[in-house]
Amino acid sequence: MPVLDHSALTVSLAREQRLLGLDLGSKTIGLALSDVLRSIATPFDTIRRGKFAADAKILLAIVDKQGVGGLVIGLPLEMDGREGPRCQSVRQFAANLLAVRDLPVAFWDERLSTAAVTRTLIEADTTRKRRAEVVDKMAAAYILQGYLDASSSTRGADL
Repeated sequence: MPVLDHSALTVSLAREQRLLGLDLGSKTIGLALSDVLRSIATPFDTIRRGKFAADAKILLAIVDKQGVGGLVIGLPLEMDGREGPRCQSVRQFAANLLAVRDLPVAFWDERLSTAAVTRTLIEADTTRKRRAEVVDKMAAAYILQGYLDASSSTRGADL
């Protein structure tokens, strides 16, 4: 299945299928899950990156166990909206994953997601150690929630 745009991903899902949000970093992958109504994103887990095959196996096991119907992958655009080398890496990861399993995938702008989450955690007086433990999965939830919010406003406009 090709990478889909925002509205096409939502339409491609079966009723009560969840979305899995991914924040792909060089060392970790932050994960977030939507609820079955696809209105709330919840931080789920952080995977320490290894070889692609091992990462894919873990991700696809989560997809199967959690009833995930599609992926929302954060796309690290430059501040001016251009795609840099990190975007190319994220797009390649998605292409490699699609070669293993045919899943609907959409990209979502992740600019400043980690900064926003870190700022929130600092304001909540979270220790540096705890921030390091949760920032990736919270950034994935921030990305996925942005997608879900845009989806709900699009659904509302269609009514």
